[in-house]
Amino acid sequence: MDLLNLIGGRWVEGDGEEFADTNPARPSEVVARGRFASAAEVERAVAAARAAAPEWAASPHHARAAVLVAAADLVDAAAEEWGAELAREEGKTLPEAVAEVRGSARILRYYAGEADRESGEIFASPRPGENVLVVRKPIGVAGLITPFNFPIVIPAWKIAPALSYGNTVVWKPSSLVPLLAYRLAQALTSAGLPDGVLNLVYGEAEAGSAIVDHPGVDAISFTGSTAVGRAVIARCGELGKPVQTEMGGKNASVVLADADLDHAAEQVCLGAFRSTGQKCTATSRLIVASPVADELLERVAERAARLVVGDPLSPGVEMGPLVSSAARDRVTSGVARAVDEGAKPLAGSSPYNGEGWFVPPTVLDLPGTGVDFWRTELFGPVVGVVRASGTEEALGLANLSDHGLSAAIFTRDLGVALQAVERLDVGVLHINSESAGTFPYVPFGGVKQSGFGPKEQGRAAREFFTHTMTVYLGAPA
Repeated sequence: MDLLNLIGGRWVEGDGEEFADTNPARPSEVVARGRFASAAEVERAVAAARAAAPEWAASPHHARAAVLVAAADLVDAAAEEWGAELAREEGKTLPEAVAEVRGSARILRYYAGEADRESGEIFASPRPGENVLVVRKPIGVAGLITPFNFPIVIPAWKIAPALSYGNTVVWKPSSLVPLLAYRLAQALTSAGLPDGVLNLVYGEAEAGSAIVDHPGVDAISFTGSTAVGRAVIARCGELGKPVQTEMGGKNASVVLADADLDHAAEQVCLGAFRSTGQKCTATSRLIVASPVADELLERVAERAARLVVGDPLSPGVEMGPLVSSAARDRVTSGVARAVDEGAKPLAGSSPYNGEGWFVPPTVLDLPGTGVDFWRTELFGPVVGVVRASGTEEALGLANLSDHGLSAAIFTRDLGVALQAVERLDVGVLHINSESAGTFPYVPFGGVKQSGFGPKEQGRAAREFFTHTMTVYLGAPA
């Protein structure tokens, strides 16, 4: 399939380098082809977004919402087909991929619903005959940079609020997953989105930098690695440009001695191995109370060893490949380094034999927190384990990270659960459920090196995609 850039309402081939979108389960299979946008085309995309911004912002919120609802209907209708395409280009299992496509439709509908919710506030004034209004206005042109691991959901949770609140968009998806980006843009344009309101440009890091640097782009929302995110934050600081980033995670699951061990083992494995561990909220550190450590680890290792790994389109497969050869090499070298530093493999010591960028679900018994694995995000199906003497040490170990995105704790003790709420320095906390997972109507994002700027999703998105104007409304003299 040939992919096109979307600039000013026109689908164009692109003047840049040719790229191929390949199947990570069968790398010789090309899923789609296209050409990157040139620097001149990125310039035209920004110009188109600026030209479309006044009319789109002035349109009634309910008219903007109608486009999102119509697009959601198109996405839902195509969920099975697009889910299969997602599985082929990114590597998620088919059930996960179809669920992701349907999830993007739910996000579009949620932000369409913003048209029916309050859009400002009114305050009393100490002056007679005056009221004080706080109204919200769009930020203008939003530059959106999205990652590979959720090819349609993460774009949806940026694009939907941006459009609903009256902004126009220049969007650069990951070059590893261009097909689902194309599909989402198709749905929005087919739903009646006016020309120039959404512009899709394919490209590598240079295209992202061009969007960040462009004076015609008013704000940047970025999801990706911590290293790149920090560079985006620094550049936006130099430019005085609002920025929202969701970056890496090194998420801990804490299993205490009173936990239901069967349930905890199942949830830890779901958090570590679903989506091949390629979630920013995936469980990569496991902290277990010493009295139950051996018993829990036996369960976790057994579940990891019997996971069915293979082509994500095949029935019964529970884990697919990593997205690329570079991702596979990064994960395998990280595991090898951990073993060299003294980690003991409890599962995953045998390499996967066959075509594709596969690694086995891996559980490492770590010699302590001084190893590189404890600090470095591998972004793959690998979890490292340390033991804790009790609750106090376990919570301290969970906080022992530069990242602060997600965590999970497994306990039957309500008091301990509340203590975890108080103590853990993360943006998302799961109690007795896996560390991964979020709903579109509540805030999502991390602290420390995992996030910067306003949170995403729910009404929190309004804090980024709008700014307030305080209006002192007095009666005429």
